[in-house]
Amino acid sequence: MASQKVSFTGPAQLHLFAGLLFDMDGTIVDSTDAIVKHWDKLGKQLGVDPKIILATSHGRRSIDTLRMYDPAKATWEYVSHVEGLIPKEYGTDAAEIPGARALLAALDEANAPWSVVTSGTKPLLFGWLDVMKLAYPKHHVVAEDVVEGKPHPACYQLGRTRLGLGPEDTALVIEDAPAGVRAGKAAGCRVVGLTTTHTLEQIREAGADWIVEDLRSIRFLGSDEATGLLKIELCNTATEWEGS
Repeated sequence: MASQKVSFTGPAQLHLFAGLLFDMDGTIVDSTDAIVKHWDKLGKQLGVDPKIILATSHGRRSIDTLRMYDPAKATWEYVSHVEGLIPKEYGTDAAEIPGARALLAALDEANAPWSVVTSGTKPLLFGWLDVMKLAYPKHHVVAEDVVEGKPHPACYQLGRTRLGLGPEDTALVIEDAPAGVRAGKAAGCRVVGLTTTHTLEQIREAGADWIVEDLRSIRFLGSDEATGLLKIELCNTATEWEGS
């Protein structure tokens, strides 16, 4: 019986967007090893198996995770403190996602409208940017800015607003976590899903419009002369065929 096989060989395609909204951990920075060490340390303090925490924590705000295990620690003061320590203590365990540096630098140099929308706190976001020496976004949305975290769309709705985008403007979300993909779609955005931390099947099930391996498959080609929109080339997207 034939089965579906997947390869990342889709032809290049050009799209126009009014702005780009990036997730952070797993999308711009591969912080998996650092986050595992962080939750291993906190799990021991909480008396909870870190593997149980890690099974549901990716893409979610730490404050929401802590509410499940120790509500007394679920405060912004505590979360900001412990997350701010992650890049300092485990910075050598992280690496940029392939293609991140070049893409962010190109957007920054062109003064293009882009933002980081993350489930992490402000100290975590800027801690990683400092450690990795990556371009700073002029706009950002962090965990403290919204009442409900991903998969609720509030973060990406706020991200659109901070870029000055209206409901008629098409924004592109770049995400690695199913919760983030769902948040982006629910906020009315198109979504590119990366397979950096989750399987292709998980990203597809969450509703991503396109799926790529990493940021090397996303290129900024400048602004469209007629509309001023960002010209974004997507290449090597996931494609399927019948296999035996």
